[in-house]
Amino acid sequence: MKLLFALACSLLIAAPVLADTGVEQQRRQQLTQPGNNAPVWRDVRAGKAHYTTDKGREAGVLVQSAGETWRQIRNGPVTFYGGWLLVLVAAAILAFYFTRGPLKLHGKPTGRRIARFGSFERFVHWSTAISFCVLGLSGLAMLFGKHVLLPVFGYGAFGWLAAASKGLHNFIAPLFIVSVLAMVLLFVKDNLFRRYDLQWLGRAWAVMARGEHVPTGRFNAGEKVWFWLGVVVLSVIVTWSGLVLLFPNFDQTRAVMQEAWIWHACAALAYVALSLGHIYLGTIGVEGSYEAMRSGSVDETWAKEHHALWYEETSGSKEKTWTRKPSTSAS
Repeated sequence: MKLLFALACSLLIAAPVLADTGVEQQRRQQLTQPGNNAPVWRDVRAGKAHYTTDKGREAGVLVQSAGETWRQIRNGPVTFYGGWLLVLVAAAILAFYFTRGPLKLHGKPTGRRIARFGSFERFVHWSTAISFCVLGLSGLAMLFGKHVLLPVFGYGAFGWLAAASKGLHNFIAPLFIVSVLAMVLLFVKDNLFRRYDLQWLGRAWAVMARGEHVPTGRFNAGEKVWFWLGVVVLSVIVTWSGLVLLFPNFDQTRAVMQEAWIWHACAALAYVALSLGHIYLGTIGVEGSYEAMRSGSVDETWAKEHHALWYEETSGSKEKTWTRKPSTSAS
């Protein structure tokens, strides 16, 4: 009996000590290893939800360990491979320009102009193009800024630039979404693939390098690839993922937003890389192309050489053609 009584007393005395083992262990660790809170943070990063007065998904999770994985992906492969993709594409375009030069017309301009784009079509194109450029430049500034711009401008100026880029990115995005939707509706019928597009794709290098004539409709096969891959597919990806990031109040989890960011960044980098080729061909790469979207009309010679089938369809319509005094340079 005395033995049982002594055992019971021992358990009563030891109970508080046993209950406070974790606290005591932490106290002793602070004495022997000041500042080492590894056991505490291991528990925090375990992802187990605890009690909080804030209501919402993941509200009880103090630290989400997947965030570190996302950070490594962002600052690792996305930044590294995405940056090199843009550099290599830009270098290839420059090399092509300096070795081959712009694609010029073979015949002389006739001065007879053919309407190619209406006023509303050009308005939609330029609203899409300008909003795309603002989003692209601001996104690149946020992604590569600390590696490229921060060493040049310093923390003060770069902080202002980063904040401005974020604001522009968020507020210009809706304009881009509406514009690209309008562009798809306007041009989808002219970008359906036809049998003759296979011939253009098979002769693409000869067309781009030597200016070989391959009859096409209003848009050639290369422009159609840009339309479906860039304007449609990549726009859908950046729009969907961008809306997830732009409106966190829809109660999506941090994991969903991190995955959306990866999709958004990868698609945007591919989009910018493709757009470099489109911008080159639409400006200095092909003589007369920029004039088509700037003024809405092209010279008859340009239409015959680049879009012969479209020229045949439109050249007989008075609504599509008119005469201007011949100029001395191609337009």
